[in-house]
Amino acid sequence: MANMTSTADDVLITARKLITEGGYNGFSYADIANVVGIRKASIHHHFPTKAELVRVLVEKYRGETMAGLQALEVEVTSPAGQLRAYLRYWERCIGDASQPFCVAALLGCELPALPSEVAREVSAYFRMLSGWIAGVLERGVGAGELRLQDTAAVEAEAFMATVHGAMLSARAYGDVAIFHAIARTLMVRVETG
Repeated sequence: MANMTSTADDVLITARKLITEGGYNGFSYADIANVVGIRKASIHHHFPTKAELVRVLVEKYRGETMAGLQALEVEVTSPAGQLRAYLRYWERCIGDASQPFCVAALLGCELPALPSEVAREVSAYFRMLSGWIAGVLERGVGAGELRLQDTAAVEAEAFMATVHGAMLSARAYGDVAIFHAIARTLMVRVETG
């Protein structure tokens, strides 16, 4: 993936936007070709199938997310602060429409209908994110900043599901304030102070 060409990157960026707007079945290579200004054959050169395109997109998205979470841990040392920063990131993305919904969460809704190679990448994304949240929760309990009502693994799943549900609610209502209210309530639930 490190050797992606500019055209391949443009295709991935466009596919990501189209998936966010309409899901896996909401776009075609013709749609991408029109936006990028290339022929469909050029897309097939880089990504022989739509399944391969979306698999690579989710794999890349997972890597970007992991890098972002690692950078967040360097910038914010407090576990509670890390969770708040994660929530602020999504609130900002929803508010300015730069990334109004998590691509993996959107595809997760379609999991039974996705090609197996795409479904595996989506599941890998969820495992990665849940693992990160569980680690933050465990560190937060150790630091006396956070409290858990169940295991860190279960609480991480609940946290992740709440964040993705808040994205869905904000999208349904067309109001980022909905996300903010849910995120605030979520932090009140897990913070000790």
